Amino acid sequence: MTEKCRCGDHHPWASPDPQDRPTAARHPLLATTLAREDDEEDTGRLDPTDRVTCRTHRRWLHDCVSSPVHTNPAIGYRWCRRCDHQALVAVDELSGDVTIHCGLCGRAPRSRANLELVELCRRSLALARAGRLLGSAVA
Repeated sequence: MTEKCRCGDHHPWASPDPQDRPTAARHPLLATTLAREDDEEDTGRLDPTDRVTCRTHRRWLHDCVSSPVHTNPAIGYRWCRRCDHQALVAVDELSGDVTIHCGLCGRAPRSRANLELVELCRRSLALARAGRLLGSAVA
């Protein structure tokens, strides 16, 4: 049985997505950061909501933040509390801009969780850029 919110839409977060399978990290900085964050999370030194990588997808957070897996109504990540509806994330890799807006009302939900998620995505994007620069310098 899947859940429905009051907008009447069927939400992907209510059921598993077959595309949400982990992939191996291809870039050295990503692999190192994933391993470090995994270890810090496992030992209690890092909260899972403070990661710049995704443990589920094995990618930079900004690469997969739009996945339904990253919607969490309880915490408020990618969620519009006003509409009780999932919010959408847009990441512009050229400008580095990250925005969140409600999929129902179109407004930007300004919860602390969403503001933190935007900041984590910006940090993730900056690290990914640095990793690409390091990779091209070595090659």
